[in-house]
Amino acid sequence: MSSLKINPEWDVLWQVIKALPKPVVNDAYDLRKNTNIALAGSIAAFEVREDVVETKHTVQSLDGTNFEVRQYVPSAASGSEPQRAILYAFGGGMVAGSLDIWRVAIHDLAHRTGSQVFAVNYRLAPENPAPAAVEDFYSAAKWLQSHAAEFNVDPKRVVLYGKSAGGGIATGAALLARDKGLPHPLAAVALTYPMLDDRTVLPADHPLQDYLIWKSQSNDLGWEALLEERTDDNVSIYAAPARAKDLSGLPDVFIDVGGLDLFRNEDIEFARRLVAAGVYVELHLYPGVAHGFDSARDLKIAQEAVSNQTKFLTKY
Repeated sequence: MSSLKINPEWDVLWQVIKALPKPVVNDAYDLRKNTNIALAGSIAAFEVREDVVETKHTVQSLDGTNFEVRQYVPSAASGSEPQRAILYAFGGGMVAGSLDIWRVAIHDLAHRTGSQVFAVNYRLAPENPAPAAVEDFYSAAKWLQSHAAEFNVDPKRVVLYGKSAGGGIATGAALLARDKGLPHPLAAVALTYPMLDDRTVLPADHPLQDYLIWKSQSNDLGWEALLEERTDDNVSIYAAPARAKDLSGLPDVFIDVGGLDLFRNEDIEFARRLVAAGVYVELHLYPGVAHGFDSARDLKIAQEAVSNQTKFLTKY
C-alpha cells in the first residue's frame, strides 16, 4: 500500500482521470497528439474573458527565424502610465502546446493580473531541438524591452512566466539574459511546476508513479526530442537549467509545484540552490496534488495556487 496521501478534492478528479483509456505513446509525435488533447480538455472549463484585446506580432530569433508573439491587453491595463508586462511560455512537454490551445488560459492570466501578456509561440521539438525554444523566448524578451514605449510597457517591469515545459524555457531564457544581457534587467521570473532537469528518473516501483499525470516515459520522450545528446558535456544549461552550476545573478524567482508531481524534487532542489546562490525565492509546495492541478479551478487548493501566482506576478 502506498504511503502517499492525496488531497481529497483532487482524489475525486483523479478517480475520473484514472478511469480514462490509457493513450499509446511510442514517440514524440504520439506524445504531442495526446498532450494537446489533454491540454485542450483541462483548459476547456476556463471562463472566456471578453475584456482582452489580442494582437499578433512577428519577432526574429537569434538564428534569423521568425516566430509569433501574441499581445493580450485587458481593459484594466489601459492607463497612460507605462505598465508591467508578463512574457509567457505555455506548457506542453517541449513537443506540444500552442497559443491557440492555451488562448483562453492566457486571456484569464491577463484578466486576473490586469497586465499586458505577451505569449511566445516558441518553436517545438523534435522539429526544432535546443536551443530554438529558449532563444525564441530570450529574443521575445529583448524585442519587448526594445519596443516597450510602443506598447506602453515599462521595460524594467518585464516578468517572465512559464508553466511546465514553459517554465524550463523561461528559466533558460533568464539564464541566457543573465549571461548575454538585455536592454534592462528582468523584474522577476515565475515558474509553475517547471520542467528543469533532463536527468529526472523515478524507479518503476516508486509510489509516486501511481499518481503521476505527466509520467516518466513522457518526460523522457520530451527531453529526447529536445536534446540531440544527453551527456554532462553536451547538454546546455539554457536547455536544462537544473544543470547550471552557477545560479547567482538571477532576478526574483517564484516556484510552485504539487506534491504528486514528477517535477517535485527537481523544483524543490532548484529552489534550494537558488536560495544558496543569494537569489530571492518564493516556493510553494501543494501537498497531495499532481501536475496541472491549478487548472481545476473549482478546487480550493487550485484557487489558492492561482491566488499566490497572481500575487507574485503583480508585485513587480
